[in-house]
Amino acid sequence: MGKCAFCQIVASKREAYKIYEDENTICLLDKHPISKGHCLIIPKKHFENLFDIDIENLKCVTLATKNCSTLLKKKLNARGINVLHASGKEAQQSVFHFHLHLVPRYKNDKLNIWPKSNYKEKSLKVVCEKVKN
Repeated sequence: MGKCAFCQIVASKREAYKIYEDENTICLLDKHPISKGHCLIIPKKHFENLFDIDIENLKCVTLATKNCSTLLKKKLNARGINVLHASGKEAQQSVFHFHLHLVPRYKNDKLNIWPKSNYKEKSLKVVCEKVKN
């Protein structure tokens, strides 16, 4: 557990507003929400990132994501949802315990989560071949 904030929440040593919990996961409200109901899905077992989490726990997180997304739609009248994740420092991961952000979306909320980019891939074929081989 150590200094991991999410492990401390799992162990009830740190306060959190939990909106869902099952045997393997917890869904808690984000301390710095960008929309009403913005929450995090975390596995109870510590995994650093997507490369570290095992398949069974990833399945549990995915199921909890579905359940919590449905809950946010039903209880907060969300019209959509963004599921966001960052693995690794270069991807802007700030808490090194695997988690997914659920960002409920509402009509005219003016959130712009998908960034604009000037990146232009010259050859999708070359990238595809590198990844496949």
